Amino acid sequence: MKLTGDLELVLPQGAMLGEGLLWRAGRWWWTDIEASTLFAWRPGAPGPRFCRLPDRLGSFAHCRSGRVLLGLAKRLAVASLGDELELNQLQTLAPVDAAEPRTRINDGRTDRSGNFVFGTLNEAKEKRAIASFYQYSTRHGLRRLALPAVAIANSICFSVDGRTMYFCDSLAQRIQQCDYDAETAQVDNVRLFTQMDRADAWPDGSVIDSEGCLWNAQWGAGRVARYDPEGQLMGVSHAPAAHTSCPAIGGDGMDQLMLTTARTEMTREALTAQPLSGSLFGLRLPQALGIEDTLFDD
Repeated sequence: MKLTGDLELVLPQGAMLGEGLLWRAGRWWWTDIEASTLFAWRPGAPGPRFCRLPDRLGSFAHCRSGRVLLGLAKRLAVASLGDELELNQLQTLAPVDAAEPRTRINDGRTDRSGNFVFGTLNEAKEKRAIASFYQYSTRHGLRRLALPAVAIANSICFSVDGRTMYFCDSLAQRIQQCDYDAETAQVDNVRLFTQMDRADAWPDGSVIDSEGCLWNAQWGAGRVARYDPEGQLMGVSHAPAAHTSCPAIGGDGMDQLMLTTARTEMTREALTAQPLSGSLFGLRLPQALGIEDTLFDD
């Protein structure tokens, strides 16, 4: 399937750093990291419900129990949310990089077995590669994956069969892949998946569709790109916001491509030219391609 048409505005928002988009239980869920807020929006509703959190939320996952696993800046936690998305209970599960003040949790999602896999980023100006990738499970706790250190961990997603993990250091402008064993948290055979074809394209969030193709939001280039399982570019679709951050495929027919965007790191002139930055954009696909994320096994 080739991409046809550009993404259109679906929900006006002013997110400083919209990320972590996914479809679950009839709603789109995402985080505005800098606002420490989790959002949920049911299509057709005038606006999203939201939950203010005690720290920045880099990524999250829904749990089998109905709770939500939260990747807060320096810890993993689990929360119970009310019908209006109010925060009822918050329990810390594990600290992350407690001895390293420069990092915080960034991109993450469940693997196909229900473990939470996430990465960190270096918030310091020098952006040295000191961040890591982790797997968290109730059986084994927190385990660091034997992957190269990065400056900004992103693009975490898994092949349909769960045996291949995709990931990147956004600053390297390439997406990599590796063999992945969910039970042992072992990784092997790290290799290039694809290289960005534009100097202004920085790989951000990614998702795998039902045909095994990877969709990647490319920060700075204002686009989402689809790659075949061999890493070949199949097509791109643009949004009227330079900082495209995370794609997801969902909706009732699992045929809606959606995309978060951001306002951070934009000049006043750029925001004037792209006033919809921070909003949700979407595109109807000609076929159902979505795969719901696996629930975290809690």
